[in-house]
Amino acid sequence: MTGFNEFFSGKLMVAVFENRLQMGAQAAKDVAKKIKELINEKEFINIIFAAAPSQAEFLFYLAMEKDINWSSVNGFHMDEYIGLAKDAPQRFAQFLNKNIFGKVSFHEVYYIDGNKADLDNECLRYGSLLKQYPADIVCMGIGENTHIAFNDPHTADFNDPVLVKIVTLDEASRQQQVNDRCFETLEMVPATAITLTVPALLQAKFIYCIVPGSKKAMAVYHTINEEVSEHFPSTSLKKHNNAMLYLDKESAEKL
Repeated sequence: MTGFNEFFSGKLMVAVFENRLQMGAQAAKDVAKKIKELINEKEFINIIFAAAPSQAEFLFYLAMEKDINWSSVNGFHMDEYIGLAKDAPQRFAQFLNKNIFGKVSFHEVYYIDGNKADLDNECLRYGSLLKQYPADIVCMGIGENTHIAFNDPHTADFNDPVLVKIVTLDEASRQQQVNDRCFETLEMVPATAITLTVPALLQAKFIYCIVPGSKKAMAVYHTINEEVSEHFPSTSLKKHNNAMLYLDKESAEKL
């Protein structure tokens, strides 16, 4: 990483960039380098992606990276709303298909289906896939309430016994979707979702966490300054051996 300010918080490496374009470009460069390294070591690698406007610049630049053999990459996503129409633009599968899955030629892309009649079985199915294809890389963000995936403070479990579960979203998570202009009103945001759990994310060998914007400044402050606790789920990153946090000036303004 080549931010103008770099430091560690626990084991978490943090880099601050002038703006979100520089941040996204550098994160994409670093992830692309790691993808190439891992593909040289084994036939296929597995990557989990977050779906959020905060990831847009990073995904844009990653899709443009040269010489990545995407046919050796399996793609996963980390959460999905329950009950949204299959063609709803707010579905995370739609976002990722538009921004990365549909832009390059993955070996396979595995989607979470939030419209299954048996949602418990869907959690088991996706958890089984994650066991079959252990994550090499997670590309993620941090929510305004410090959630990672949809592990809000009231549902985050650092020792969760499952890899995928159904959660009820807290109001801060739902309001963030309005703040991000994904939904017009709070009432339109689904109240439940399927999410990968904290252990499912932290099992990845490498984590790249991209967090731009002033609305994330307080979450970044808590991530860096609070003790590792389920009250602030993103603090769990500080115990991972290979996690990197990318910030812009706005998201780092309270540090």
